Amino acid sequence: MSTGSGFRSLADQLRAWPDERLSHLLLARPDLAAPAPQDSGQLASRAATRASLVRALDQLSRPELVVLDAVVVLQHASAEQLEDVVNAERATVRAALERLLDLALVWESHVGLRALTGVAEALGPVSGLRSVSATPRSPGDVSALVEEVSPAARAMLEHVVDAGGEAISSARTTVSVAEAATPAEELIARGLLVPRSGGPMTVPGEAGIAVRGHTTAEPVDVAPEVPTSPRARSLVDKVAAGAAFEAVRRVELLVDGWGAAPPAALRSGGLSVRDLRATAARLHVDEPTAALLAEVAHEAGLVTTAADPDGNPAWLPTDLFDTWCGQPVAERWAGLAGAWLASDRTPSLVGERDPAGKVWNALVPELVSPLARETRRMMLAQLALLPDDEVLAAGTGVPGLVARLGWLRPRRPRQRTDQVVHALTEAATLGVTGLEGLASYARALVDGGDPVPWLAELLPDPVDHVLLQADLTAVAPGPLEPALARSLQLIAEVESRGGATVYRFTPATVRRALDAGWSAAEVHGFLASVSRTPVPQPLTYLVDDAARTFGSIRVGYAEAFLRADDETALTELLHHPKAGTLGLRRIAPTVLISTTPIDVLLPRLRELGAAPVVEAADGSVHVARPDQLRARTPRARRPAAVDARESARAAAVARAIRAGDEAAASGRSSTQLTPADALAALREAVETSTSVVITYVDNHGTLADRLVSPMRVEGGQLVAVDSRADETRSFAVHRIRDVRPVER
Repeated sequence: MSTGSGFRSLADQLRAWPDERLSHLLLARPDLAAPAPQDSGQLASRAATRASLVRALDQLSRPELVVLDAVVVLQHASAEQLEDVVNAERATVRAALERLLDLALVWESHVGLRALTGVAEALGPVSGLRSVSATPRSPGDVSALVEEVSPAARAMLEHVVDAGGEAISSARTTVSVAEAATPAEELIARGLLVPRSGGPMTVPGEAGIAVRGHTTAEPVDVAPEVPTSPRARSLVDKVAAGAAFEAVRRVELLVDGWGAAPPAALRSGGLSVRDLRATAARLHVDEPTAALLAEVAHEAGLVTTAADPDGNPAWLPTDLFDTWCGQPVAERWAGLAGAWLASDRTPSLVGERDPAGKVWNALVPELVSPLARETRRMMLAQLALLPDDEVLAAGTGVPGLVARLGWLRPRRPRQRTDQVVHALTEAATLGVTGLEGLASYARALVDGGDPVPWLAELLPDPVDHVLLQADLTAVAPGPLEPALARSLQLIAEVESRGGATVYRFTPATVRRALDAGWSAAEVHGFLASVSRTPVPQPLTYLVDDAARTFGSIRVGYAEAFLRADDETALTELLHHPKAGTLGLRRIAPTVLISTTPIDVLLPRLRELGAAPVVEAADGSVHVARPDQLRARTPRARRPAAVDARESARAAAVARAIRAGDEAAASGRSSTQLTPADALAALREAVETSTSVVITYVDNHGTLADRLVSPMRVEGGQLVAVDSRADETRSFAVHRIRDVRPVER
């Protein structure tokens, strides 16, 4: 906090700030930096606009709002007066005042601290003791007025102050002191009770201070308690680590499935309800969880929209997905959790309706909220403050957490409860929290550290084998290696999960492997190589039976034809009760033709229990796994890179403002230089390496002052470093109207 004698205006105070503090202001209030202000005067003017003030006030906590309220009430207050007025610890008041000064909501005038113009109107009643429609008066004058009223009026005033500072009264709103007949009229006549248009009557803040001595009855620096219950930290970490492992596995399944059969992208850019439902069924999760995983995969750069082989927009895996799959599970989780924490997406709204009544789809561009990122970070930061071996209490913990966030951001919208609940649910699904407590490794994520070493210790080592059983199941005694897991998921279905995962083999799953290009010998070899137990005879028979019937029916292009060596197989198919819509017709004992296209006919035949294969034009069998489609990875949006860019931009804007201040301080002469005089002045500046301010006419005919460092003059052009843009530019000499030296 400055200890100087004060400034004439906020613009003067900003000019006196060091560049680092000015950059911090532009980072805290980014709306002030776009576009870059010409000078400190324009920056101060922009900071006083209502829209910018509202954004800045939304960042304040309860103590900071009350201190700002007291500054407005007392007008030319000192820090010591604020400490006496605000019911809080002196250190809290000092810290709050320092933040208000850093945000340029309060500035230091010659006569004391003053709130920025417009703050009173944008602030509204904070402590319930200030009317923005009333003209602020000194506390001494108001104290004298309070002493004049009758005991009944004094009792009424104290009651209204204790009740929050607002009252509903039917008394006359325009009355003189001599005409006052009731206690309410006494207060109204002396301005101790102020009528507001369309609302209750309000006690001005000065009157509240005079009656009670503080702007609030209760201390404003005491945060609401968050109820907790005991829970072992090791148990929280184990539950969270299990959820983290499942989140990584399901994201891999989701993206891998989209690579083989990419869902179409809607015209709005989102994912259809049908595709979301199909994805949820394949992952064995509900639709909200599937939407969350899809959103996180997109934010992590694993999926994006691109053209499919037919040229239609679809959701495809990116090149980054293959690299991501090769990383350890802990590293993969860190990428997903970091993307979720830095995202402004709101996947919890998927399935709900917008104001127009339309259902929100997953991955639509409009599904964003500027408060989502802040809510997640604040929620996790508060969980990190809980004592060790303590988690949110059941039933009362979440409301207490909502109350704590309400104390930290009182001006945030009323939907805070829903936002906190959604953030907690997402964190539990992704393994950031467990049992309503923050995992130990997630603390490093919240603090900007590396959670990988902490999480890696909690995850079991991947195994490279399974245990085949005679009931056509395979038991994985732990998390499988990624390549083994993907191969096993192709040839078997997951039946149950837990400490060990159980896979079941069926004729349909074996045919799925054969459809992907595996031969019966490859299936037998794979099972024998990954099992620590002998391959059971029932499983060997299952694979052989599926391979023997596989390809007995061949499909070709007619629209389509079906050919088989076994007439019985075609006869059975032709008379199947559900084959009537396929348009089948026999043209030979071993040949059927169909009016249904092959891409529709193949899955329909498989639904009927057949195992067809596609026949090429030369009669050979065409069996191959579908191509895994990939799209170009979008530009990375790492939080560290974003923060670095914002800091660099703020520093550049601060330099531009300083250049504008220097240009304005040099003054503009009333006479216009001729081109010859301008050339002479510029050549002299080049020779002496002197910075100058030039008055330049731009392409729109507007005069603007530019602080430049001339490098050379040639061909009617001045080549100089523009201090505002911090880059080398060329200026036409005939457009330069004035040249003024600047001493540095």
